[in-house]
Amino acid sequence: MKTTYYGQSALEIVTGGKKLLFDPFISPNPLAKDIDIHSLKPDYILVSHGHGDHVADLLEIAKSSGAKVICIAEIAGWLGTKGIENVHGMNIGGGFNFDFGRVKMVNAVHSSTLPDGSPGGNPAGFVIYAEGKAVYFAGDTALTYDMKLLEDDNLDWAFLPIGDNYTMGADDAIKAAAFINCKNIIGVHYDSFPVIEIDKDEVAEKFIKAGLNLKLPAIGETIEL
Repeated sequence: MKTTYYGQSALEIVTGGKKLLFDPFISPNPLAKDIDIHSLKPDYILVSHGHGDHVADLLEIAKSSGAKVICIAEIAGWLGTKGIENVHGMNIGGGFNFDFGRVKMVNAVHSSTLPDGSPGGNPAGFVIYAEGKAVYFAGDTALTYDMKLLEDDNLDWAFLPIGDNYTMGADDAIKAAAFINCKNIIGVHYDSFPVIEIDKDEVAEKFIKAGLNLKLPAIGETIEL
């Protein structure tokens, strides 16, 4: 299992011979200018919520790749109005077995409206169970005590937002890591806009002091999970 980071919360996980693309906001992000979205050929696209900085490239990539989109039921319905029919709608607390492994949709505390003003349902996170591993993609979220529900899942890795302002920041992400009982953290949702710029050295030091393994991959960088 490996992951490639594309900036903000956009990333790809390759597992079970399938490519899973999360929250595709790439072409409008100047930090990701070297990423060609037409080269991305995911088998699945997982969408945590409807905000533009998570779905900007969703329609184009879904149409060009034919990927199945996994998302909350309201976004699934919205995609149908846009001509995207290869969709698997879910809701909070539900799980489903796909050909690469199992996906469980979990709670996130945030908001969710689609770019055209349509309601995006509840925001969500995902836990991916594949290749004998469990990986948590938190989506955009505040620190929430619901994360404690994951502490017995033996998570191998967690993607947590650390940019503050719109989501939890580094200090709350450290608390979240304790709640979910996971020491391997990949930080996301930072630096794309001035209000979520971080001091990477300061953040890294905080995670080290907390006994956590924080990864902040460069855009386009691939790491093994």
